[in-house]
Amino acid sequence: MEHRQLGRSGLKVPVLGFGTATFGGIGPFFERWGRTDAAEAERLVDLCLEAGANFFDTADMYSDGAAEEILGGTLKGRRHRALISTKATFRCGDDPNGVGSSRYHLTRACEASLRRLGTDHIDVYFMHGFDALTPVEETLRALDDLIRAGKIGYIGASNFSGWQLMKALATSERHGLARYVAYQGYYSLIGRHYEWELMPLGLDQGVGLMVWSPLGWGRLTGEIRRGRAAQQGRIAAGGARGGPRVSDAYLFGVVDALDAVAEETGRTVAQCALNWLLTRPTVCNVVVGARTEEQLRQNLGATGWTLDAEQVARLDAASQEAPIYPYWHQKGFDERNPKPTVW
Repeated sequence: MEHRQLGRSGLKVPVLGFGTATFGGIGPFFERWGRTDAAEAERLVDLCLEAGANFFDTADMYSDGAAEEILGGTLKGRRHRALISTKATFRCGDDPNGVGSSRYHLTRACEASLRRLGTDHIDVYFMHGFDALTPVEETLRALDDLIRAGKIGYIGASNFSGWQLMKALATSERHGLARYVAYQGYYSLIGRHYEWELMPLGLDQGVGLMVWSPLGWGRLTGEIRRGRAAQQGRIAAGGARGGPRVSDAYLFGVVDALDAVAEETGRTVAQCALNWLLTRPTVCNVVVGARTEEQLRQNLGATGWTLDAEQVARLDAASQEAPIYPYWHQKGFDERNPKPTVW
């Protein structure tokens, strides 16, 4: 398993991590993603550890905390072999202060996650979203205190816009506080908006990317083809709800290109989609999910080989979208604003 440095930090992480959003399956949203119980989860974690994909990602709001509890149970007695990231910010419970990134909420949310995970420290702690009502200084000072207390190792941001992330980084620098070393964001062959602003920001500021939903909310698993809807899995169960809209014409154009590359390489569509991400600037880790051992084994097979430059270029071309303003305008001044990837 290849390892990469997590942004501008000293931590090295495997290029593939495992996401636990399917653990528990509690509530109408998460039950569509999967209902992995404790026994099934333990087997999936075993496979990840055997393959060296020992970075496990979860969140306090996944199945009302059940995902953290299940993950903690699978790692009992072998916590030292794993890296764990979890998240806070989204609402948990009815407490008026049980949401956001205030000092009040974060200190309690972190303690609750530690209890559910059965550990004394969290390796990477993400803010799950941007809290516009809490001063950035308050959030970062609370996180800095948690680092100094040894309860978390590194901090990251998820789902922030570019200006929100840059404001936080500038605040950390100004006050000498811990800085976000990682960004966890949506990025896939059918969702490349991350490239327009967040990728150049990550390169400039040394913020590494952990990719979530690398298969486009289950659309790039190989189950969906022209004239054939998904017969099983998350998409068939309605799991695309809440995700980005993707036109059929765009989706099938990308899938056609993936099909051709998969045939050439002897790999699956999903493996090619994941491998493409591993060729992209700033990407440190790709968080894969799985409901079954077969799915997990297939996803783990995305490493140990690399698409060639011509295949990457074809996938780039098939998935390219015209950028929104001001990025389309900046494209015309690329002699002074070079982009890290093909527009």
